Amino acid sequence: MASLYRKKGSDIWYYSVSINGRHHQCSTRTSDKRLAMEVAKASEADIIRCAHDIPTVNKNIYTFNKVFEDYLKSLNNAEKTIKSKTSASKHILPYFENKNIVKISLSDIERYQFERRTAILNLPKNAGKRDSEISFRSLNIEITTLHHFFNYCIKKGILDKNPASGVKRLNELSRLKTLSDDDIDKLIAGATNKLTRDLITFLIYTGCRKGEALNLKWDNVDLQNDLIAIKGTKTKYDRHIPISKPLKEILKGIERKDCLYLFNKNGDKLSDFKRSFKTACKNAGFKDLRIHDLRHVFASKMVMNGASLYITGELLGHRTTQMTKRYSHLVPDTLKKAVNAAFSKD
Repeated sequence: MASLYRKKGSDIWYYSVSINGRHHQCSTRTSDKRLAMEVAKASEADIIRCAHDIPTVNKNIYTFNKVFEDYLKSLNNAEKTIKSKTSASKHILPYFENKNIVKISLSDIERYQFERRTAILNLPKNAGKRDSEISFRSLNIEITTLHHFFNYCIKKGILDKNPASGVKRLNELSRLKTLSDDDIDKLIAGATNKLTRDLITFLIYTGCRKGEALNLKWDNVDLQNDLIAIKGTKTKYDRHIPISKPLKEILKGIERKDCLYLFNKNGDKLSDFKRSFKTACKNAGFKDLRIHDLRHVFASKMVMNGASLYITGELLGHRTTQMTKRYSHLVPDTLKKAVNAAFSKD
């Protein structure tokens, strides 16, 4: 007879039953004990029918498309995260379509990864390139989205384990762009209005993400103590950034216009500045520069001027040292000086 039990840290009931010497365990996908017992009894009956080649009754099938739609609706992440997962779904949904989630295995996901990788390799822009010369970032985002989705299914009691676990990430080409002082001056000069110039300068001097800058309020800018408090960041950790002398002059020159937000247009919060940034890049002669690259410019300048990777990571708001290690190649002279100082007999 079927018996019920719970796994540690879970409200979902699981059933255990032995039929003809074989042990069966599975989730009932419910935290209601009475309903769980009914599910367990029905499952036990189906197992007995299967063991004696008797047709089983139709079970509730969790189709991928339907549950994935619920998953997207449940997201409470930043707008950029939701956008990336929605974009990833354009490839994911047509592939898995109406498949039963409980029947999707690791090999199914690895097959998906292989087919998408092949499609990316065959793109005209990648013709003749080696794997190491091609970025599979978009595919990695798709696999990460699948991993998060199956974790959602586990929380909902649909699955017991994540079939995407163990899928290896593919190569991603780094976009660690940096600019010389002359290039920075050209970019700022290329802006056609003061607001864009101030924003570009602010991002370069602070290493903030675009969303952090646009959401920054005057209440979080302390010009007396030269400190900026970045609240509600992507990593959900607050951090503080010192205000340098050049940045302080920029901040003093920004008009408040009775607006809570630092960067505003005619008193209204600025929602984006992609178009004006693109214009600045065009005027400066930069064809492949993105707003997020200004964050890398800040990090590069910090590291190349002697700041440790730890300090740089703290200012950027990195939660792991691995993220900041991307800039380690910029400090060969700093590392060399450290080694020489450690073993010097003078």
